[in-house]
Amino acid sequence: MIYIKKVTNKRPASERTEYPYNIPAIRNLDEFEFKSNVTFIIGENGSGKSTFVEAIAICAGFNPEGGSTYLNYRTYDTHSDLFKDFIITRGSYRNRDGYFLRAESFYNVASEIDRISNGWQLEKNYGGALHERSHGESFLGVILNRLSGNGLYIFDEPESALSVPSLFKLIVKINELEKRNSQFIIATHSPILLAYPGAEIYLITDKGLELTGYENTEQYILTKYFMLNYPQIIDELLNNEEI
Repeated sequence: MIYIKKVTNKRPASERTEYPYNIPAIRNLDEFEFKSNVTFIIGENGSGKSTFVEAIAICAGFNPEGGSTYLNYRTYDTHSDLFKDFIITRGSYRNRDGYFLRAESFYNVASEIDRISNGWQLEKNYGGALHERSHGESFLGVILNRLSGNGLYIFDEPESALSVPSLFKLIVKINELEKRNSQFIIATHSPILLAYPGAEIYLITDKGLELTGYENTEQYILTKYFMLNYPQIIDELLNNEEI
């Protein structure tokens, strides 16, 4: 199920000057269509992937710091004004559930959830109080307990808090929720998540977003190369030699 079909940048190209339009991919982005239930956005640090998914999330009604559309709070504004230039085109059906999960500001989300929820709500929706568990456990608690299906789920680098076994659990949960008519938009660096079957992977480049295959991604290529040659690579890195 695709709830957000298209994102259009209404700002004329000639007026794309200030931040975040100093990022080439954002400056050259006119329109983007979602064609898969699961879409991954990848790119180097600073390439604009988090800025892109953050703007989509805000346009879809989520708090810039994360959470559901019902979670209304504010700590410190770090988001760009890109969402003001975006117009989202929705599909025929409206999502009944939704969540914006971002690693960068999850502490703030957990604090607000623990503050406004009672014990029964915390246990039912999150598996318990979020700040009484490790960062990874609370992060996974949201994913496994709070997300119910028929939903629009936007994740920004979820792998930041998760171990490899937890990433496997996330893949299973994504599959479960996709079968329950859900759409995922995920910015990630994880070669494990990118292996999810049927997903579309878009690489952020200076020209915009380009569709690519899993085995063509830098995440796959470099991880595989490292695993097969790690003694040599570590030796070269520590001796300041070029790989």
